[in-house]
Amino acid sequence: MARKLTLQFLKTEAGSGTVLGLAAIAALVMANSPWSASYFGWLKSEHLLQVGPLALELSISEWIKEGLMAVFFLVVGLEIKHEIMRGELSDPRKLATPVLAAVGGMVVPALVYLGFSTLMAGPHEGWPIPLATDIAFALAVFAMVARNLPSSLRVFLLTLAIADDLGAIALIAVLFSEGVSFGPLLWVAGLLAAGAMAARWRKVPAPFWVLGFGLIWYLTVLSGLSTSLTAVAFAAIVPIKERTSDGQSPLQEAMHDLHPYVAYLVLPLFAFAKAGVSFAGITLDQLFAPLVLGIALGLFVGKQIGVFGAAVLASAIGVGRRPTGATWLELYGVCLLCGVGFIMSLFIGALAFPGAIDSPQQVEVKLGVLAGSVLSAVAGAAILGVAARRRKNMAEDVPDTLPD
Repeated sequence: MARKLTLQFLKTEAGSGTVLGLAAIAALVMANSPWSASYFGWLKSEHLLQVGPLALELSISEWIKEGLMAVFFLVVGLEIKHEIMRGELSDPRKLATPVLAAVGGMVVPALVYLGFSTLMAGPHEGWPIPLATDIAFALAVFAMVARNLPSSLRVFLLTLAIADDLGAIALIAVLFSEGVSFGPLLWVAGLLAAGAMAARWRKVPAPFWVLGFGLIWYLTVLSGLSTSLTAVAFAAIVPIKERTSDGQSPLQEAMHDLHPYVAYLVLPLFAFAKAGVSFAGITLDQLFAPLVLGIALGLFVGKQIGVFGAAVLASAIGVGRRPTGATWLELYGVCLLCGVGFIMSLFIGALAFPGAIDSPQQVEVKLGVLAGSVLSAVAGAAILGVAARRRKNMAEDVPDTLPD
C-alpha cells in the first residue's frame, strides 16, 4: 500500500510540473502585457469572507498565500507523517544518504547566499530563500529525461524533498513567527489537543475534520502565525491506522483526495500569483542586484555542491550509500535538479520580504528564484540526458544472448 501511494504521488507530482510551468509562463506574460495593471490590481484587491460571526478580509495574494497554501502544507504534513510511519523515512538504513544530502542542500546554499550578500553588501534576510526544493518541477524534469535511469534515483529525490520540506517548515517556525498573538494561538493548541484525543479514542466523521481545520486556520490567521505551521500540526493528528469498518486509513484517504487539487489547482494558482514579474523599468543594476544573484547562486551553485557533497561524504564514511544501480554522474544530475526552488522559495521569499507583490524586493526575489531554478533545471536535464544515453548505449552493446 505504501509503495502504491508513493508511485501515485510521483505520477501526480511529475504531471503537475507541466501545469506549474504553464502557470508561471502565464504570470510572466500577464505581468508584461497591456493587462499588467489589471493583473497586479487583482492580486492586491481586498475581499471579505464572512461565515456567521467570523469575518476575515485579505487581498487575493494573501488569500492564496495564507489560505490555499495552507492546504498545500496540510498535504505536505500528511505525506511527511506517512513516510515517517510507513514509507521511506521509516527505515533508518534508507535514510542516511538523502537526509544528509538534504542537510547539505540547506547549509551550503545559505552559506553561499550569506557569503555573496556580505561581499556585495546585500540584505542578509534572504538566506532561507534558496534552501528549498520544488518537488513538482524537479520530478517533472526528471520524468522527461530519465526514462532509462534506475528508479532508486526517483526515491532518492522524493525522500530528499520530504526531508527538505521538513527543514523548511522548521525554519518558517523559527524565523517568521514574530509578533504572534497568543490568545488565538492558545485556542489553536486546545483544538489540536482535543482533535488528537478524539482521533485516538473514536472515529471522527469527515465533516468535523474539515470544520476543525477551517477553525484552526482562521484562529492562526488572527494570531499572526504562518498558517503553514498549524497545517502541518493538524496533519500530525490525522489517524494513519486503518479503520476496522472498511479497512481504510483516514490519512491515506485525505492524501488521495487532496493531492490532485493541490497539484493541479493550489500550486498553479500560487505560481500564477507569485511568478509574475514585470520587466518594464528593470535596470541592469536591479537585474544583477545582490539579492537576485545571491538567491540564484544559492540555488544553482549552493544546492548542487551541498547535496552532492553530502551524498559523497555519506558514502565515503560508510553511513550511507549511493542509490542502488545509479552512477555518480546520474546522482549529480539529480543533485542539480534540487536547485529548482520555485514554489517553496517564492513562499519563503514572501515571508522574508513582506510587502506589495510588485515591490522592488519582491521583484528581485522572483528574478533570483526564476534564474536559479531555470539554470538548475536546464543543467540537471542536460546531465541526466547524457547519463541516460550512456546507459542506453551500454545496454545496446550487450548481446541479447550469451555465446555458446
